[in-house]
Amino acid sequence: MRTGAIVLAAGASRRFGSPKQLAELDGRPLLAHVLDAVTAVPALDPVILVLGAHHEPIRERVDPGRAQVALCLGWEEGMAASLRAGLAAATAEHDLDAVLVVLGDTPRLETDVVREVLAAAHAAPPAVPVRALYDGRPGHPVILPRQLFAAVGELTGDEGARELLDGAPVVLVAAGGPGGLDVDTPESLEALR
Repeated sequence: MRTGAIVLAAGASRRFGSPKQLAELDGRPLLAHVLDAVTAVPALDPVILVLGAHHEPIRERVDPGRAQVALCLGWEEGMAASLRAGLAAATAEHDLDAVLVVLGDTPRLETDVVREVLAAAHAAPPAVPVRALYDGRPGHPVILPRQLFAAVGELTGDEGARELLDGAPVVLVAAGGPGGLDVDTPESLEALR
């Protein structure tokens, strides 16, 4: 099963008050932690980093490694535009069976969880999405099979993968640790510290 990855980091960080992708945790930008976790899995190819708001300072401070940068010009629309841009970039030159989606503001995401979710997707029926489950709460990463690619194109506004998964059969992978926690405010970052 050929699987690419999309790291969503195009948002304006309005609730955070500054580009949260660049906020530091353990001396490194939040986004760098997420990229490390995803790019450490060679089976994910390509890895697409979707940027939008604040793309210039992010590019100056965050090395994408082997990830390819896709600029989402319509980032103000919300997460749907970012997801569409990431999927378009991932499938432009690659015939993918699925994409793994993560948020760029989940700095405690662990490479082992990425691998476990990917392994579960390989074992799942072809059209069934897979997602991590943290303390009973669904989180990221999420794997969207090819059968949902067209539905991604129909998302609008701040709709993301959650809207595609509601009510659908989904394989859930129990994950430990704080990896599913995203950083939306300075207080949530402080809680991770």
